[in-house]
Amino acid sequence: MATMANMATFDYTSFPQQVVFGEGSLDRLGEVTERLGWRRMLLCVTSHARARGQLAPVEAALGERLAATFEGVAPHVPASAVAEAVEMATRADADAIIGLGGGSAIGVAKATANALGGAIPVVAIPTTYAGSEMTPVFGVTRLVDGEQRKVTVRDPNIAPRLILYDPLLTLDLPPRETAGTGINAVAHCVEALYSITRNPVCSAVALAGLRAIAAALPVVYADGADREARGAMLQGAYLAGTALANVAMGLHHGVCHVIGGATGAAHGDVNAIMLAHVMRFNLGGPAGEDGVAPELAQAAEAMGVAVVGRDPRAAGGDAAQVVAGWVAQMGLPTRLREIGVREEQLPTLARDAFASRTVHNNPVPITDVAQIEALLRAAW
Repeated sequence: MATMANMATFDYTSFPQQVVFGEGSLDRLGEVTERLGWRRMLLCVTSHARARGQLAPVEAALGERLAATFEGVAPHVPASAVAEAVEMATRADADAIIGLGGGSAIGVAKATANALGGAIPVVAIPTTYAGSEMTPVFGVTRLVDGEQRKVTVRDPNIAPRLILYDPLLTLDLPPRETAGTGINAVAHCVEALYSITRNPVCSAVALAGLRAIAAALPVVYADGADREARGAMLQGAYLAGTALANVAMGLHHGVCHVIGGATGAAHGDVNAIMLAHVMRFNLGGPAGEDGVAPELAQAAEAMGVAVVGRDPRAAGGDAAQVVAGWVAQMGLPTRLREIGVREEQLPTLARDAFASRTVHNNPVPITDVAQIEALLRAAW
């Protein structure tokens, strides 16, 4: 008779969030926010959003309830942009902050709400696959000891209260951003699967996200106008962000935030370069197949790899190879030198990453800065 393994202990926290998903969801912005009672909203977008035709539907949906628009969103959420948005929100007496765009736009909205005390609700309308819309986390890049660093904050109060997923908003997402933010969504699923705080809910959601992304990402990269694939990819990104929202991130996200904050490199590019390296690091570390190999074998299966009867470590290695294959197929950078990271920067980047709490949440313990520098040199 088969026996059941002992159930691991875990904590799981959910957030009060309403998700509206489907083509044309943006058209419901006015109706839903009216029902929630928000009367004076600040919209945070990049300077390109108006030219892309993304502002007009929001302005039409909200009318006079759109109190102000901040069009200064920049990559990696510079502290100066947050300060401007906070000033604008204060002048407008905003009672909700909307982030429309990728992770940076939603990050500015979260950081603004946080700076105003965290009591102001955030609305997220993602146009990429970055996943920030589901999480209670944001990062702000600021000058620390003479260096640009991305400082991460976790605050359950800034988890977006309303998220509108409209696949139509992703139809004009360029191939490079489709690929980069798509790999970012893959990274969310992978780190959720082997997080030190993983739980059955997030693991199941992460695997569902990987299955959706594996099927849709190559299609939307090749044909961005494929509406069915765009919807499937956005659903995968939603599942990926949901999985990551309730677990601790590890080495991959910690290192990517350090590199992005210090160099200004696009988060998707850094993800593309580092993810397979980190997956292999975690397979080869002291945790061995008693650590992340079983979880990465599950990831491989969700990606379409045959794993039945195989050694988990070998199957997990295949998961890293699949990621590397996607990166190459979509023409994303494969080396840190390709995105402007200089070799002489590696020791400093390794030191800064070693100081990150996120890095020390990795399932394979990071006990020496030399481990991180070796990882970076392998990727350089």
